[in-house]
Amino acid sequence: MNKFFFLVTFILSLTFGYAQKAPYVIYNSKGKKVTYKKMLKTLEEKDMVLFGELHNNPIAHWLQYELTSDLYAKRPLILGAEMVEADNQDELDAYLAGSIDYKALDSTARLWNNHKTDYAPLVDFAKDNKLTFVASNVPRRYASVVYKGGFEALDTLSTEEKSWIAPLPILYDPNLPGYQNILKMMGDHGSPTLVMAQAIKDATMAYFILQNYTDGSLFLHYNGAYHSNDHEGIVWYLMQERPDLQYGTISTVMQDDVHKLEEDNKGLADFIICVDSNMTTTY
Repeated sequence: MNKFFFLVTFILSLTFGYAQKAPYVIYNSKGKKVTYKKMLKTLEEKDMVLFGELHNNPIAHWLQYELTSDLYAKRPLILGAEMVEADNQDELDAYLAGSIDYKALDSTARLWNNHKTDYAPLVDFAKDNKLTFVASNVPRRYASVVYKGGFEALDTLSTEEKSWIAPLPILYDPNLPGYQNILKMMGDHGSPTLVMAQAIKDATMAYFILQNYTDGSLFLHYNGAYHSNDHEGIVWYLMQERPDLQYGTISTVMQDDVHKLEEDNKGLADFIICVDSNMTTTY
């Protein structure tokens, strides 16, 4: 009787549209739907995985945790994130070691406003499993320095300050499509130094990823999707130094209809998490 009721309900849902609306669908780069299991199986073979998120998207944050846990069961894992800046590595390490509590971390490190809800679970996963967690991003004040005065403005920094950014001089290709698109999106507000400020973030994150990577492990990095879309940004810098490594990328997008990936979203990454536009946000 229960099986019959289930079958009737299923048929009615297909016929009359009563099926629950899917909050997200995962696609490969060509726009073909894939399962989470397929994505996991592919990514577990990589040396580095860059998980491109939308910072306020709860589906992306949930899947980050799920992927972290599942990859940990398969491979030696190293974690890192855009959301903690390089000059806060000591404070982060102290928290991971248990020498300071969350309140102390929050008061001494420049945590993002949504850290407690969106990133603390990932940091705590590293803490509980004794994993390295890399604070990879450039301190934002130095990105501001670049925005105001270009890369040459970094030459005035002290030796200690330079230790928190990628080594100078910064390798830079302003003609990368992603950087050119920033200028188009910003219109009259765009400038060459604005793109340089983006590049110093990409270069620094790539630098600290490579500094902490060990052969045979898998480095899982969390960052805004634009920093790794189209295998540019961070990935471009990684490949300049280690073209021998296998890279996997994930991007997160939002669409009104998640059941067919829009053309503009195809090819953004190896896997694209397409989230319903009505999904609530974390801030």
